[in-house]
Amino acid sequence: MPRRLAIVPERCSGCRTCEVVCSLARFGVDNPKKSCIRVMTLYPHPVIRMPVVCRQCGEPKCADGCPTNAISRTNASNTGTGTHSEDGTGASPHVVKIDPELCVSCLKCVDDCPFGAMFAHEDLENPFNCNLCGGAPQCVAACPKKAILFVPTRTLGTAHRMATVLNYAHMKEVEYVEEGEKKHLRYAEVERGRDED
Repeated sequence: MPRRLAIVPERCSGCRTCEVVCSLARFGVDNPKKSCIRVMTLYPHPVIRMPVVCRQCGEPKCADGCPTNAISRTNASNTGTGTHSEDGTGASPHVVKIDPELCVSCLKCVDDCPFGAMFAHEDLENPFNCNLCGGAPQCVAACPKKAILFVPTRTLGTAHRMATVLNYAHMKEVEYVEEGEKKHLRYAEVERGRDED
């Protein structure tokens, strides 16, 4: 079963341990700017901390604009996890990867990624993204708050459904139709016992 990283931003403390662990695992250096996961923090209130990482898209937008076709998905027919690819790159199945032999470092992929999860660093010749650490993402193991999960793709909808419910809960007013009449339900009025205009 294919797996992907899932983020639970409400759990993230902003400690950035994932960035350090990732840069150590991928490049052997303690340099968060060489990390394939980045924690974005927005202020003032409410403070939002959101780890950003490659979503391993089925049809990667980063690949669409690549002039040399250097970006592809590895081993899409293999549904196992925790295995390395046969091409020796260490990329796990269902991973978007950049072929360093074909890449011309135009950085078009960095601009084209709709999630901001393709990165570049001045010390590195080519852009880079998450390779899922060959099927055992180190950021997942290191996250003290369990804000980063490695889950089967079939469960990803659960997180989206929960986000929908949470967005709904933050609404101040809902418009609905009852017996052909448009009505408004305001949450503050429900608390006071008034549920209609």
